[in-house]
Formats: sequence, C-alpha cells, structure tokens
Amino acid sequence: MKFYMTPGSCSTGIHILLEEIGLVFEAYVLNLPRGDHLKPEYLAINPNGTIPTLLRDDGTALTDFVSIATWLAQQYPRRRLLPDDPALADEARAMLDFCTRHIHGEGFRRVFTPERYGPNRETTIAEGRAIAASAFEAIDREIAGRDYAAGAFSIADAALFYVEFWADKIGMDLPANCAAHYARMKTRPAVRQVLAEEGYR
Repeated sequence: MKFYMTPGSCSTGIHILLEEIGLVFEAYVLNLPRGDHLKPEYLAINPNGTIPTLLRDDGTALTDFVSIATWLAQQYPRRRLLPDDPALADEARAMLDFCTRHIHGEGFRRVFTPERYGPNRETTIAEGRAIAASAFEAIDREIAGRDYAAGAFSIADAALFYVEFWADKIGMDLPANCAAHYARMKTRPAVRQVLAEEGYR
C-alpha cells in the first residue's frame, strides 16, 4: 500500500494506526505549501487534493481520515481498533467523526486557513480556537474515568490525538482529561515512533 501524508497534519493519526497494526507500506510525503497536493499526478489518485490518502493494493484509493480509519479497523479486526461492545464501538465512531469534522473541520480549519472565511483574519482565528476549546471541554466530560476515548485504544484515539497535538502546538490549554489522554498517547510505542519519523521530539 501507498500512504500519502504530511508530517504534523491529520495524516499523523492515520500514520499511527498503520504503525499500531504493523503494516508494511510506502510513505509519500506531500509538501502542502509547495502545492504537491495539487500536482496532476496526485490529483489522479485523489481528485480532491486532500490528505491523507491510502492507495490500497488493489489500486483503489481511500481519500479521507474517516474512511481510511474505518477500513483499517474492519480489515484488521484482530488489532481491535474498534471495541467489541457495539455501544462502545458507536461511541468510538462518534468521537472519530466529532474530532475530524467538528474540531478539525470547523475549529482548526479557521485557525490554519482563516483566508477561507473572509478578510478578518484575527476574528476568524479566534472563532476557530473558541470552537476547538468548547469541543475539547465536551470531550473532557465524555472521557472522564477512561484511559482512552472508548475504553481501550481505538480509531477514535488516533483522531483525538492529532487535534490534541495541534492544540499543543498552538499553545492551547487542554482540559485535564484531554491532557491526560494526550500524555498517555505519547507513551505508546507506535506514537513515539511516528512522531520521531515525522520530525517531532
């Protein structure tokens, strides 16, 4: 398989899942500021020009975080990337969706690409940070008393980790349970390996 990624981006979460499973894959690093994601050869694989992309052995591509994470959980059930309990599995999927679509899509997108939302850059960034902060407070209540988002490590934790990572990098204070989850994730061997490979200490 071929994995198209950018260090420190949302693709870091998928990178973690790939390493947790122990898959052999070819990694292709895209430089977003340079426009690698808009080059014809990449658009032929992912017409949306987004990351991450996982090109499977059969030549088909998965082109968003949710579809890749869900496919990995289904394809490698022995790795238990979704809980066996149906209710907890639903919670993991809901958390995955909330992190990728709301915290990332509504919050951090405003922080990192405020130009998409009009001329008032500072107001847009502040709005994005407020959206993310409110969402982390909601997650903090949900994961109280748990080591991971749905009890044991799952695809939800990979998504939660990358938005926690972003919060850390821009100086946002995480609420207590999220901060503990973030610290716990950084002790996992696969996470430590991925951060090292992507250039983070």
